[in-house]
This record gives sequence, C-alpha cells and structure tokens, in this order.
Amino acid sequence: MIKKLKQQKNLINKIEKEYIKKDVPNIEIGDSIKIKKIIQEGNKERIQMSEGVVISKNHSQINRTITVRKTIQNIGVERIYLLHSPQILNINIIKKSKVKRSKLYYLRNRSGKATRLKQKF
Repeated sequence: MIKKLKQQKNLINKIEKEYIKKDVPNIEIGDSIKIKKIIQEGNKERIQMSEGVVISKNHSQINRTITVRKTIQNIGVERIYLLHSPQILNINIIKKSKVKRSKLYYLRNRSGKATRLKQKF
C-alpha cells in the first residue's frame, strides 16, 4: 500500500516537472508587483496588466499561488494568481517592503496612507 502511494507521488512529480516555469522571480510577502496576463474573450486574446501588493502566498509545487491586493476607487480588490499558469506571461517586482508577518490580511481593514509599507533597500 505504502509502496503504491510512493510510486503515484513519483509519477505525479514527473508530470508536474514539465509544467513548472523556471523564470518565476523570488516573490515575497509585501512586494509590489506587476503581472502581465493573457485574457481570453470569445475567440480573441488580449494582454492585461495588473499590479498590487502580495499579501499571502501558498507553496505546493505546481499549485503555488499568490494573493495580490490593490485598491480601485476606494474599493479593495484581491486576486489569487497561479504562478505556474500558462496565462501569466511575466511578473515584475516593482518594490520590496519590510514586513514581519507571513500574511498581510490586516491591510483589509486599512485604507489610504495606512496601507503603506516601509520600503526595503
């Protein structure tokens, strides 16, 4: 039983290795990032830019995700991105910030200048 499970895990890891991107930057919590993503509308494709602050990230090989938060017209918008998705073209890190927490969920309750983070040099 245990041997069979190990074989299945090895098989899954081999298949996932093909799809893992090598050019993903080292993104940390508190980074301000800019993401280029392909959006499909019907049979047309277009590239959409999105930017915000990384408030959380989850690690699990090919299913690695980041949660990005930005405010648009005083409304907070959070979006979860799969880092190894073929729809994501590239990710640029604009600014790194000093943070002492692994999740920045407290930014949800703040607005305006209170959402600023100290920059890391």
